[in-house]
Amino acid sequence: MSLPVPFVLIQLVVSVAAILLVTLLAVKLGLGGDVRLQGEDEARELAALSVSGFEARELVLDRAGIGALLRDGQGRVLLLRRHGTQFAARLLDSHAFARLDRNFLTIGTGEKSFGQVTLDLGDQAQVWAASLRRLGGA
Repeated sequence: MSLPVPFVLIQLVVSVAAILLVTLLAVKLGLGGDVRLQGEDEARELAALSVSGFEARELVLDRAGIGALLRDGQGRVLLLRRHGTQFAARLLDSHAFARLDRNFLTIGTGEKSFGQVTLDLGDQAQVWAASLRRLGGA
């Protein structure tokens, strides 16, 4: 048994309208956007919000804005990375999960839920990789 043609057309129009409505709603709510760090000030602010008392003295941003490394006056290093549509931060206590490949520094925390991130740090990648060695081993 097949449905009448007008019913199928109405169903198609309603379905397309519903999809467009959901898409419009998602855009209005800012869902699913491509989140990037807009600069050093934003990275500093996110670091301060993530770890109480963390005031970045040095920082390097990923060229694409997907993460950053920040160091405070106490020598603590904070990894800031994109996680969905927000940013997550973790203090690094070891260089065991860091790997340098030219301008790219891959960093993890050993925490499976946080994962790892590869940052394009340009000529600063080697400098930061060397400084992470001061954090100790595994």
